[in-house]
Amino acid sequence: MNIYEYINFNENEKPLDRIVTDGGFCGIFRKIACIGDSLSSGEFESTKSDGTTRYHDFYEYSWGQYIARSTGATVYNFSRGGMTAKEYIEDFADKMGYWDRNKACQAYIIALGVNDISCHLKNELEFGSIVDIDINDYNNNAKTFVGYYAQIIQRIKHIQPRAKIFLVSPLRHGDEKDEKRKFVRDLLENMTKVFDNTYLLDMWTYAPLQDAEYRSRFYLGHLTPTGYIITARMIESYIDYIIRHNLGEFKQVAFIGTDLHNDEEK
Repeated sequence: MNIYEYINFNENEKPLDRIVTDGGFCGIFRKIACIGDSLSSGEFESTKSDGTTRYHDFYEYSWGQYIARSTGATVYNFSRGGMTAKEYIEDFADKMGYWDRNKACQAYIIALGVNDISCHLKNELEFGSIVDIDINDYNNNAKTFVGYYAQIIQRIKHIQPRAKIFLVSPLRHGDEKDEKRKFVRDLLENMTKVFDNTYLLDMWTYAPLQDAEYRSRFYLGHLTPTGYIITARMIESYIDYIIRHNLGEFKQVAFIGTDLHNDEEK
């Protein structure tokens, strides 16, 4: 066996060149939390006889639960349809007890931004910038998208300092909102430079364009069941890619949440 072919150390490999169906190295995490909105909650849309739309969170169809089934990990849906970073910080997470240390995970996948962009376009929220983050006290963060989003990361680090955190960027749709989606993607990349153990899943650049052809196959208002599986494969494959290309940073994942460590490289 040539182990280097297996882990595919190819400097030209792009994050989604190799799609895994068993979670790949994403399986090193035994407890994962998914923080997000409707697309993290397996939301489906139904229509009533009068043509009005209803929205339903079917968590068992969420991409997080498909990752749970492919890896065998325990995956929590810290999500709800319509969620924004602001609501998560100001109400939802506290009410649901998501900051409790007994719910701390080894890895967190944060997929917020879609509804935040809508709030921004309605002049209800400013995107802000990295200067909105108070590294020493998240209570002083500005009330902007960056300020709220960074506070999520900071509060995760408070309850699980060594957790690995993956930030999912918005995807390209080929419409007038793409400029805003790209701006949010750039803000998330900047946050990975501020916080350690934090990685960008750059779906803007590497995921398929969510155009009319893609949507005709994998959307029914929100994603279809197959659309959620495809999303799960992309997310776990991207995390597998990050781990394979940064193996040294993930050596001590098993010790996350414990007081154990190994100083072999010091």
